[in-house]
Amino acid sequence: MKTFSLGNDLILESGEVLASPEIAYHTYGNLNSEKSNVIWACHAFTANSDVLSWWNGLFGVGCLYDPSHHFIVCANILGSCYGTTGPLSINHQTGKPYYGLFPHITIRDMVEAHILLKAHLGIEKIHTLIGGSMGGQQALEWAILEPEAIRNLVLVATNSRHSPWGIAFNEAQRMAIFADAEYGTEKDNAAANGMKAARAIAMLSYRNYQTYSLTQNDEGDRNIFSPKAATYQQYQGEKLALRFNAYSYITLSKAMDAHDVSRNRGSIEEALLIIEANTLLISVSSDILFPPEEQKILAFQIPNASHISINSLYGHDGFLIETTALTRSIITFQQTIYKTKEWKQLN
Repeated sequence: MKTFSLGNDLILESGEVLASPEIAYHTYGNLNSEKSNVIWACHAFTANSDVLSWWNGLFGVGCLYDPSHHFIVCANILGSCYGTTGPLSINHQTGKPYYGLFPHITIRDMVEAHILLKAHLGIEKIHTLIGGSMGGQQALEWAILEPEAIRNLVLVATNSRHSPWGIAFNEAQRMAIFADAEYGTEKDNAAANGMKAARAIAMLSYRNYQTYSLTQNDEGDRNIFSPKAATYQQYQGEKLALRFNAYSYITLSKAMDAHDVSRNRGSIEEALLIIEANTLLISVSSDILFPPEEQKILAFQIPNASHISINSLYGHDGFLIETTALTRSIITFQQTIYKTKEWKQLN
């Protein structure tokens, strides 16, 4: 992992100022002489910049996005806890971590910081910008902010404006954290129990009824005091508490809620017309958090866009799990655009 210091303060959409933020990022492979082989991945809510670890099967040696052919970049987002400036970072005004005083950030703020990183890396054009879920929100925003810089755009299970349904799920999770009496205390692991409950709520939106029936159904006689589905929820909460913190959870969920590409751009339709990239929208058939209707609308409104739906029992998490179907869909998209020649050369 590498770190880039912006050097200057970053003025946020809210008008607040983030003093000298740092961006943590990973790169894999080498930039070719034409600087034409850049694949930039935008990560989702609680992920990090090591895309080969959480999107393995799509990224990695022998995969579609292979560091032996591509220059792959993934940067950690503002407000997170994996090296980029966030709530546990030191507030230069107080000499202590921000905790609950971390400023409000938006998806647009995250992208503005990554555009500065792009310049630092000497990248002018991105061959393919890809993201799923909250990562897709970033990629979409980026394609509007810098339409001339993005050649191909792959958006998976995402939207142009966060839905009331998605906001309601996020608010339920925040309520669980706020109900923890430790929230607001100056501790890195404050409100860990509240965050565990929040993650359990989130899992219900990441999967669905069919997923739980398939994967969490007790075999034989059910343990009436500890059914498999209950222990699974506890496990997911415990697992997140070991690697994340409640302050970043609140910050990033609010940033997701604020996602709206039409802000200060007229309408959503007007904003999406700015996009110049060849665009592929990918839906997950069983996704109840970012349902396929949202991607179909995007495909209709973005110029030079197409849409495909992949079948999966895993709901929204299918965007991380179904890498074989994603690979097949993206290859078909690229071959349609480049008539197989350029895509074969790039790989």
